[in-house]
Amino acid sequence: MIASDTIAALATAPGTGGIAIVRVSGPDSERLLKALFTPARDFESHRLYYGHAVYQGQTLDECMAVLMRAPKTYTREDVAEFHLHGGAYAANAVLSALYALGARPAEPGEFTRRAFLNGRIDLSRAEAVMRLISAESGRAARAALRQLSGGADSFIQKAQTDLLSILSGVAAALDYPEEISFEEAAGKMADAALALADTLESACDERGARILENGLEAVLCGRPNVGKSSLLNALARQERAIVTDLPGTTRDVIRADIRLNGLLVHLSDTAGLREDADTVERIGVDRARQTIRGADVVLAVLDASRPLAPEDEALLRDIDGAPRVIVLNKCDLAPVLRPADFENAVAVSAVTGEGMADLEEKIAAFGANAGQSALTQARHMALARQAADALRRAAACAQAGGAIDIAAVELHEALHLLGRITGEEVDEKLLDDIFSNFCVGK
Repeated sequence: MIASDTIAALATAPGTGGIAIVRVSGPDSERLLKALFTPARDFESHRLYYGHAVYQGQTLDECMAVLMRAPKTYTREDVAEFHLHGGAYAANAVLSALYALGARPAEPGEFTRRAFLNGRIDLSRAEAVMRLISAESGRAARAALRQLSGGADSFIQKAQTDLLSILSGVAAALDYPEEISFEEAAGKMADAALALADTLESACDERGARILENGLEAVLCGRPNVGKSSLLNALARQERAIVTDLPGTTRDVIRADIRLNGLLVHLSDTAGLREDADTVERIGVDRARQTIRGADVVLAVLDASRPLAPEDEALLRDIDGAPRVIVLNKCDLAPVLRPADFENAVAVSAVTGEGMADLEEKIAAFGANAGQSALTQARHMALARQAADALRRAAACAQAGGAIDIAAVELHEALHLLGRITGEEVDEKLLDDIFSNFCVGK
C-alpha cells in the first residue's frame, strides 16, 4: 500500500544537540530533496552528500543529505533525510520549507505506520520500535530487540499454523463423514485445542512484563536502626536517605532507582516497624506496610550483631511466603545471626561494603526471567488469553457432544484474535491507538 502524499518531520529529539535529522517519506521525497539541497544532482541511492539547505535564495544551513529509494527504506517508500546542525532554527527552517513545497507534517508514529501498511514489518514489530525507544534498562531494550527481530511474530505464526491444522481436521470430518467419524474428529480436535490453549497461556507472563516495563519493586523493611537507610545509600551509591543513630529517622518512603544486571529496580526505604511509634511515625509505619504488600521482593533487614527482637520476629511472620531476602546487616560487628539460620539470607555490611555484591545478585534474581516469555506486551497477552478461551470453548463443545461445526466457529474466533496481534486482522481504530503513542518522527 503506497501512500499518495509525502510526509516530513524531525527524526531526532528536539532541542540543542550536535545534529538534527529531518526525515521525508513519500513519492515526492526526491523532488523535495532536489528543491532544497544545493548543489542539486542526480542522487545515488543510500549515499550521503555534502552541501547546503537553500530555500528561495536563502541558505538555511550547511548540511549533509541522503536519498534512499524504495523499497530498501524504513517505510518502503522513497525517503530523504537532511542531517543538519542541532538546535531549533535549522530544523524548523527546513521543515517550513518542505511544508511550503508540498509535504505535510507527519502524525505521531506515521513513518512506522507506513512501514507496517507497506508490509515491511508486522504490527508486533512496529510496537517493538516504540518499546525500544522508551526502554529504560538493558533488559527492556533486549526484549524489544527480540520482538523487533520477530520473537512474538514467530510464536504467533507457529500458533496459527497449529490452529489451521486443527481446523483442517474439522473440515475433513465435515466433508468426509463416511471416512472420519464426528466422535473421532471431536476427540482429536479437543485435545489439540486444549494443548494449544495451554501453550498460549504459558507464553503470557504479566508479572515479568510489568517488571520489564516498569521495573522491579524492592522494599527495605525492618525495625528502627537496623541500617535500612545505610543500605539504600550503599545500593544507590549516593546519599538518598538521612542516616543517624536516632531511631525513627525515616518517617516516609524514600525511593531510589538502581540498575542491576540490566534490570531497573525501584528501591524503597521505609519507616522502622515498631509499635511504640509517635503519631507522625505511625503514619510512616502504615505506609511502610502498604509498600511491603505491593513489593516484588521484600528485603527484610535484621541487625546481625543482636539477637532477634520481637519486632524482627513479627516481621518475619508477616512476610512468610512472600518473595523475600533476609538481609543480615552489620556483619562487620561480632555476628549473632548468621545466613545459615534463615532461608535465602545474605550477610552484608553497609559500612564496609562486604556482601553487597551478593545482595545485588539476590535482588536481580527476582527479575531474572522478566522479558523471557514469548509475549511481553499487555495487548498481545490479552489477545492470546482471549484466543485460549475460545480454544477451550471449542474443546468443551466437542467434548460435550455438540455440533463440530459450532466448535469450528470458536476456532475461527481464536484465529482472528491471533491475527490481531500481528496485524493480519486490524482496523483503523487499533492502528490509531497504537501509533498515537509514538513520537512524531518515528
